[in-house]
Amino acid sequence: MIDAPQADNQIQYVTNFQDLISTSFKGEVNAICYRRKLIGDFSEIVRKIELDGNMAELHPEELLELQLSEQGQLARQILLNDLKNLKDHGASPTLNLIKYYERDDTYPFFPTDVYSFHVDRSPISTDTFLCTYYGEPSDIVPNSQAMQKVLIPEIRAELKKLYGGADEGFESFLSEYFFDLHYQPKPNASIISLGIGNLWKLAIDHPESKVLPCLHRAPIEKNGENRLMIIC
Repeated sequence: MIDAPQADNQIQYVTNFQDLISTSFKGEVNAICYRRKLIGDFSEIVRKIELDGNMAELHPEELLELQLSEQGQLARQILLNDLKNLKDHGASPTLNLIKYYERDDTYPFFPTDVYSFHVDRSPISTDTFLCTYYGEPSDIVPNSQAMQKVLIPEIRAELKKLYGGADEGFESFLSEYFFDLHYQPKPNASIISLGIGNLWKLAIDHPESKVLPCLHRAPIEKNGENRLMIIC
């Protein structure tokens, strides 16, 4: 795995939030990164929140109720600012504390959970924003270094068995059950870590998109270490 600063030409870097939202995807660029080093103690916020299940959404009111040290307060202000900036931009961000995501074992030969490299899809023009503040960060992989899983012969054969219908409806079946959104890295693919504190804009699959959607995945969490991240 390599860090994003060493990544290929699918990534464009900016130095502020306004450039992040105003810079358009073009050519091979389908990931834009507002690269930054954050101040404050985000681990303190993670420790203060008790998870009942595997994940929870944190709201500004809940953050404001926390009794925090000076470093914790600095971290809280960054979270509140990021939530506000994204909402003002028209996005619907959620701040999540994550122990783990649910795994998909419906089809053992083809898991469709977020730990698999996948693209996001929308019927309208929009982007995916995300930032990891604490815990393992998400990954992306260059489009040229991965293959759509439904095109891998042995997987496609299993999907056709599962489908069991007329050939003309097979592609619709793949889309309906989201199989076509998932990708498998090629051998020796460059897996790119999105890092801690960087705010990212990723291209998704929508009718007006002029670039390929960005392939991304959630990381396997470390035992006993919850992740704190914004996504929308």
